[in-house]
Amino acid sequence: MNIPNRLTVLRLVMVPVFFISFCLPQWFGEGARVVSVIMMLICYVVAELSDLLDGKIARKYNLVTDLGKVMDPFADTLSHLTFFACFYGMGIMPAISFIIIMWREFSILFLRMLMMGKGKAVAANIWGKSKTVLYAVVSILSIAYVVASHFVPGSWEDAYRILLSVMFYLAALASLLSFTTYLSAILKSKALSGMTR
Repeated sequence: MNIPNRLTVLRLVMVPVFFISFCLPQWFGEGARVVSVIMMLICYVVAELSDLLDGKIARKYNLVTDLGKVMDPFADTLSHLTFFACFYGMGIMPAISFIIIMWREFSILFLRMLMMGKGKAVAANIWGKSKTVLYAVVSILSIAYVVASHFVPGSWEDAYRILLSVMFYLAALASLLSFTTYLSAILKSKALSGMTR
């Protein structure tokens, strides 16, 4: 297994560790909150850095593999949905945003599998890139809220939660637009028209 794929595996490992970290205060009480926050931060940073590095290394050194093509988007979907499930569980992510993003992620994963079966890639678009940026921004803001609300609770929390809701709605909108753009491009290309039914 090459280095990019090892980095992707590392990201997959960080996902359940992030979830366990998130659950520590529920399992062991508020005394575990500091450890929980530190572990969540570490897991998130490692996951995002590995996501950034694996693709760059694979493209720069021509280490793109069939396994990597499948595993990387799967790791992206698994990590994002795990982060967002935690934020939704905390009550800081609107239900409709979570549902839209979850449906989008599973749907695009399905489309990617169909296209790979035809030997074709799903090209990135501006909405897909916007979605990625918004996912990262809203995740960082949410983790910052988890940290700050524990150490510096106060009246600022209500305004901050409104900001988070707006960002989550924007992320959901970008994810929906990126999916419709992908779907439209695939339908126009007729890449799947010869698929047996």
